[in-house]
Amino acid sequence: MRLLKIITALFAFSTVTAPVHAASVLNEILSDGVLKVGTTGDWNPMTMKDTATNSYTGYDIDVMTELAKDLGVKVDFVPTDWKTLVSGVTSGKYHMTGSASISPGRAKAAGYSNSYFSLATVPLTLKKNANKFTDWVDLDKASVTVAATLGTTQEKQVKQFFPNAKYKIVEAPARDFQEVLAGRADAHITSNVEAYKLVAKYPEMMVVPVSAPKAPTPIAMLLPQADQVWINYVNTWIALKTERGFFADLGRKWQLAD
Repeated sequence: MRLLKIITALFAFSTVTAPVHAASVLNEILSDGVLKVGTTGDWNPMTMKDTATNSYTGYDIDVMTELAKDLGVKVDFVPTDWKTLVSGVTSGKYHMTGSASISPGRAKAAGYSNSYFSLATVPLTLKKNANKFTDWVDLDKASVTVAATLGTTQEKQVKQFFPNAKYKIVEAPARDFQEVLAGRADAHITSNVEAYKLVAKYPEMMVVPVSAPKAPTPIAMLLPQADQVWINYVNTWIALKTERGFFADLGRKWQLAD
């Protein structure tokens, strides 16, 4: 923690001595003693709002709580939604957001931290099929049925990833993984975020140990685009925490990894 305090002091000093840094929100955070974070509260397991207590839990919440602790300030979670996530940063409603997928559209208006996690698509099957399915190519066969939910990204992806397989398309509220559990499909695909939660909930399921996930999408924190001092601080913090295993441990806690 001493190293993080030194970094905070160095950045605070730079904002005093260099006029270009005078507007950094890092000074505001340290002066007011509060880190304001925009969060939607609707993305399990990243950010989940308990309406009864008006409190938040999740991967993002743990990340931001740790960042505030290392800054020596309190954290204030500001409710937002996906439509206004970026504008909340650009208007100064909050100093940063929790996790958001990196996209060129958002990058036109807001800055990003370095990425610390990636969303990606992985296939799931039953553990009894462990020897049968070991990579993507094993699922792309005429004898294999892959399930997907109608209207989802995964519905498009199964046809793209498995042109030779058969498809079992179900309509919500039915779910594709239920077809696998019932034996009506051999596999389905989903994000790595959901995959490990399903495996934890249904021990008969497993993530197929593919050589690499498909359609990777990095996620990062949204920050004020012009505030390089604040962006640099957050990126330094991410690098330190990554090196010390914080993000790996947190991924296991929230079942985002093995």
